[in-house]
Amino acid sequence: MHHILVVDDDPTVAEVVTGYLTRAGHTVTHAATGEAALAEAERRRPDLVVLDLMLPGGIDGIDVCRALRATHDRLPVIMLTARGDEEDRILGLEVGADDYVTKPFSPRELVLRVESVLRRSAPTSAPPLRAAGLVLDPTARRATKNGTDLALTLREFGLLAFLLRHPGRACTREELMREVWGWDFGDVSTVTVHVRRLRAKIEDDPANPALIRTVWGVGYRFEAAGNG
Repeated sequence: MHHILVVDDDPTVAEVVTGYLTRAGHTVTHAATGEAALAEAERRRPDLVVLDLMLPGGIDGIDVCRALRATHDRLPVIMLTARGDEEDRILGLEVGADDYVTKPFSPRELVLRVESVLRRSAPTSAPPLRAAGLVLDPTARRATKNGTDLALTLREFGLLAFLLRHPGRACTREELMREVWGWDFGDVSTVTVHVRRLRAKIEDDPANPALIRTVWGVGYRFEAAGNG
């Protein structure tokens, strides 16, 4: 059983989402404002947050996500966005959301997304991955570079782990979306945003990446030597 925090000011949406997640076997708490969401996350750290982008008051979903990332960098966040708000969705991914669902959405689809994110966030028994000063320990879900801890989100950790397992290979955005996100279709800009965030954390010079190289027209390639 997992504890899920649902943050949405629409009582109908909150009731439906809470009901479906509860029937799926989860413990669910609800917050209607950003302030309440941060207080609840601090009081009882959830296993996952379903977060509406548009919230009343002075703290919106972007602010909540940013604050959660500052204190709980490994906490999975699924953001709810209005259909067509591409810029807001990209901003949500930029500040650390692991996944997003556009409104109106199927509650069953949301439950499946939640289950997928929780499954992928669970530690796995596997040997550490090492390359270019990077060490990823899937069992402890810990990542370091040259001995310094890296604050990676769930998706960033999964993305880097996949690239480390396939050094020197050009990976398409569609493949990364399928293998890391578990999506058979979707907006590939999600991958682009996460690669940009990951580069900012592992590259010596993110503007001129030596580890995660862009393969134009294809996707990305991890260079284990870091020299292209």
